[in-house]
Amino acid sequence: MPFLARKANRAAVVPMQAQSEQGWEDDVYPSVHSVGAVGSGWAHRRVCGNAGCSSGWTAPWRSRHRPVFEGEWGCSGRCVLAMAQAAVLREAKGGSIVEAQHRHRVPLGLVMLAQGWITQAQLRKALDAQREHGTGRIGDWLVSKCGTDPRYVTRGLSVQWNCPVLTTEGFSPQAMALTMPRLFVEEFGLVPLRVAGSRILYLGFEDRLDASAAFAMEQMTELRTENGLVAGEEFRTARDRLLECNAVEMKLTAVVDKDVLAARITAVLEQKQPVASRLVRLHGYYWLRMWLENGALGRAGSLPCRGEDVLDYVFTVGAHA
Repeated sequence: MPFLARKANRAAVVPMQAQSEQGWEDDVYPSVHSVGAVGSGWAHRRVCGNAGCSSGWTAPWRSRHRPVFEGEWGCSGRCVLAMAQAAVLREAKGGSIVEAQHRHRVPLGLVMLAQGWITQAQLRKALDAQREHGTGRIGDWLVSKCGTDPRYVTRGLSVQWNCPVLTTEGFSPQAMALTMPRLFVEEFGLVPLRVAGSRILYLGFEDRLDASAAFAMEQMTELRTENGLVAGEEFRTARDRLLECNAVEMKLTAVVDKDVLAARITAVLEQKQPVASRLVRLHGYYWLRMWLENGALGRAGSLPCRGEDVLDYVFTVGAHA
């Protein structure tokens, strides 16, 4: 169930005025989008999202209607802090589970050998070069030392990771630059490629899939992700084009522990007063995205339709700080 409208009887349904730049022209979008923001009807009857709140306040009788965090309204700073602490605890546990998942994979050289794309002599030559230099990926050595077609390397990786090879057809750099912080694109070897039918976000990876990144994007965008590999040169070109575009403003902050993290998130929410916000963890990073006005939400999941009125805060904790 979408996090921005997690409780149907508390969420407002408002028409979206802004046109999304994402997806192809023949994609079909719904005419309304539920954002859990302040509006008429049930939105004015919200009760505090902190399960331990004993104040009895509801939105129409309280002087404040924001901030809204993960579809819930906090009636006071103390209640927002409790909600932030619960979210941090959830992400700390959930992220560890995703990162711990691992399956043994047949080495790339053996995959390509079994497919008949390289010979034993070529594989031996590439392995010797890798061993001699002490660095480099076997696929790169196969290309540089043996003249292997890079497309075979990408196809071998897709067999190894049991995923499709994706193209950059339909890629809109400016629209996709709003999807996630530039930091993640640079550090984790992935590029958001396009949105299909307002339901599926295609993520392209350079040489391996990242389950943690894909899971975090699903939670943040409310879209199902389809993950695949993009051929080396095509991937690098798409990444460079995306990094040249304007992204959502991001602030990177280091904190000493999770208690300080929850307090910092609370301070940001209280200061910015977003109509919607969400926290997800991606490896060692905690990513807080805030929508400051209803018009910033597009029609595809919870992706922004523009860079204005959206803010990203990325936190590192402890050893990652």
